[in-house]
Amino acid sequence: MDIASLKFAFWAIVSVFIYYFLPFRFRVAYLVILSCLFCATYDIYLPVYLAVYAALNFFIAQKLPSHPSKKALFRLGIVLNLTQLILIRYASFAIDPILELFGIDIKVSVLSSIIIPIGMSYYTLQGIGYLINVKMGWEKPEKNFLRFFLYIIFFPKFISGPIERSNLFLQQFPLKNEFNSSNITEGFRLALLGFFKKIIIANHLGNSISQLYSCTDDYMGYQIIALILLQPLYLYFDFSGYTDIALGFARAFGIKLSPNFNKPFLSENMTIFWRRFHISLSSWFNDYVFKQTSFRLRRLKGKATVIAVFLTWILFGIWHGAGWNFMVLGVLQALAIYYEFRTKNFRNKLFSLIPGYSRQLAGRLFTYCFYALSLTFFFAPDLPSVWRVFSEISSPLEIQKISLLNKSLLFSMALVVIFLLYEVLQNDFNSVYRKIHMLWVNNKAVRIIVYYAGLFLILTQLDGNASFIYEMF
Repeated sequence: MDIASLKFAFWAIVSVFIYYFLPFRFRVAYLVILSCLFCATYDIYLPVYLAVYAALNFFIAQKLPSHPSKKALFRLGIVLNLTQLILIRYASFAIDPILELFGIDIKVSVLSSIIIPIGMSYYTLQGIGYLINVKMGWEKPEKNFLRFFLYIIFFPKFISGPIERSNLFLQQFPLKNEFNSSNITEGFRLALLGFFKKIIIANHLGNSISQLYSCTDDYMGYQIIALILLQPLYLYFDFSGYTDIALGFARAFGIKLSPNFNKPFLSENMTIFWRRFHISLSSWFNDYVFKQTSFRLRRLKGKATVIAVFLTWILFGIWHGAGWNFMVLGVLQALAIYYEFRTKNFRNKLFSLIPGYSRQLAGRLFTYCFYALSLTFFFAPDLPSVWRVFSEISSPLEIQKISLLNKSLLFSMALVVIFLLYEVLQNDFNSVYRKIHMLWVNNKAVRIIVYYAGLFLILTQLDGNASFIYEMF
């Protein structure tokens, strides 16, 4: 079932109201059933696989605290999590080529057609994080399997996160939340915003960007540059749109999910950027890979940090997909983070010569442009496609074959400007933002007009691309 569809919206809204008519003791089971039905729309066998996956992690965690071979059991749990991920998601990249070298005519990647790997990268990280928390004594094993299963399979976040921490998600149970009209109102409003971001903004941006990688030769240099600069906006509005939908419907159920974005384009360097963009993923890698690696290699002193940085970001890149382009994407982020770490004092002295707000704008501009260029490795299907895009930038000017200017793209860009201006006012000009916000709060008629206009636009354009970028991960 496509998240960005009228069918899903209707199904989720009806489910919310049924939920509050149920006695407290049935609510977890109800959400598990809903989530299983949702997953079954992608593959009828997927809920069964997820139940087995959840059961393995649940029972391993149950035995961990008192098991005589605690380390061995923990390693077994990690191996099981990674093995299913590699076999199903990365076989075509990491296993099939090796088998071919030895003349073995077996395609392990066929498993991905039997067990659809949708949401796999997300729930695998959740499973691994849970086992690490229990092993380190940071939380006690969950005693109720249905609650743990819901942690893995909860349908608003299942496809593309956020990647929830088990200690934050599970502590909200048992569910004894009464019907709260503000939760319903705010949740549906946030979900509406998410649908708007995806359908009205991201889809139109995505149409132009997808054409770049399918017919690069039809674009001139300045057009390619313009589309590269649009890539972060497309990814942001698409992914934050999904996140708003997930957080919105979860809130309507009375469940709080972790935020995933915090005005990322106001970041003055890449270190800050990754604290604001895809927060649940970057913080997971920071806590469970970077910090753990740095601690284990602490005898190497300064080298430990360097190794941890590059290992973390290479794994971060590989997490996004089975391809060398994703690995390069991770290396580029590692180089940027390492450069900022090594040159912090120099950059502070250099930028101190620039007046205050101009310094902020310069940092944000450099950060945005670097991220935009690096996303070419994200959107391109492979490395040759990346080189083709970059090589066409410097190609001689020819008669324009494709015009970037169309009504839908211009309309979407106007909305992008409004959204980003709102974030700038909120972050940099708080007094102005508060005045505008009070006008919005005190003018009910304007709010109703805006909400219904947004809903009308969404309903008239639901036939566009319903999939989200991060569904592939």
